[in-house]
Amino acid sequence: MMTRKRSKIEIYVEILRVLKSGVNKPTNIMYKCNLAWAPFKKILETLVNIGLIKTVERGTRKTFAITEKGQEFLKQFELAETVLIDLRKTEKNNNALDYGEKIAIFCQKFSKVPLFSGLAKM
Repeated sequence: MMTRKRSKIEIYVEILRVLKSGVNKPTNIMYKCNLAWAPFKKILETLVNIGLIKTVERGTRKTFAITEKGQEFLKQFELAETVLIDLRKTEKNNNALDYGEKIAIFCQKFSKVPLFSGLAKM
C-alpha cells in the first residue's frame, strides 16, 4: 500500500512538534520526522528564516529550539486541525449539506481560531 506524500506544511508542523517535545539535535529531529538530510537542511533553514525555530549554539554543536512564534503557529495550526476534523464529522453525519452550508459551518468554526477570525466576516 502506497502512502501519500506529506505536504510541506505537514513536515513543518511535525518538526515543530518534535522540537516542542524536547528533541533538539538535527540528526535526531531528522530521524523522528523520517526525512533525508538534504531536504531536511533546507526545511530547517526555511523555518529559521521565517522565525518559527532558532539555532542554539552549544560549543561546537548546533541545536534547534522552537520560538514563541513557532509555538503560537503550532497552537493555531492544531486548533484549525481540530476544526477541520469537526467539520468532517459534520459532513459525514449530514451528506445533504450543500456547498454554501458547508462554507458557513467552516467559517463559523474557524472564527474561533484567532489567525482565521476574519473568515467568518467574509
